[in-house]
Amino acid sequence: MNLAFNLNLSSSLCIHRRRRSHTLNNVNRRKSKSISMAMASSVTQAYDSELENNKHELLTSVQDTQRGLLTTPHQRSSIEEALVNVEGSNMGDPIDFNKLDGTWRLQYTSAPDVLILFQAAATLPFFQVGQIFQKFECRHISNGGIIRNVVRWSIPNFLEEQEGATLVVSAKFTLVSVRNIYLQFQEISVQDINISEQLQALISPAILPRSFISLQILQYLRAFKAQFPVRNPGRESVGGLYYLSYLDDNMLLGRAVGGGGVFVFTRAQSLY
Repeated sequence: MNLAFNLNLSSSLCIHRRRRSHTLNNVNRRKSKSISMAMASSVTQAYDSELENNKHELLTSVQDTQRGLLTTPHQRSSIEEALVNVEGSNMGDPIDFNKLDGTWRLQYTSAPDVLILFQAAATLPFFQVGQIFQKFECRHISNGGIIRNVVRWSIPNFLEEQEGATLVVSAKFTLVSVRNIYLQFQEISVQDINISEQLQALISPAILPRSFISLQILQYLRAFKAQFPVRNPGRESVGGLYYLSYLDDNMLLGRAVGGGGVFVFTRAQSLY
């Protein structure tokens, strides 16, 4: 009887030890998983914080450059370093076309074909350049879409300040690699003419009855739109490569391949 009792006791102790060991293993696994999740969350938060700091430094470095018109060699070097720091965050990731879709406001560029507009506005008293945008139309598309370069400009006293008229350069684009898109320019248009109050008064003075002709002139100017196809001497569409070096919900960085300059954009409200 003592032998049977001892055997039962020994068996019960073994079962208890196994259960206790199993319970301790489960607890240890849960603790290990919790620690791993906490560490991963901490790393993610540190990464996001560093990225936001890099983006802030980039926008700060371009703030007083008049969108790239006034930069010293030292500033250009600092801006390039800040660009590279941000670009390294999602370099090599495929382009999210749903995220790319929408309107982006130009904050800085080193592209000569854009800087010449800023230079003209700075030296010519009869020419103003307002906001510049890139508008991508590519939602729910995986290999391309439409891009519109939108330039707001004006002629003082004839058109409204800064937004007297709009120049739109439209292009089709196709995805040629993970981050490169090929632009095929289609058309240049001048539209959205907003004449100044002075010009309206000259065409149709408020103190006189507005004639049919003067009203027709005002209506024609407001609805005016001129369109010109973009072609080279060989009658082929002009094109070029554009490298989208960084993209998130509120910032877009791009580089025109072949030394065409860099671009810094931030998300803007839809134009239309």
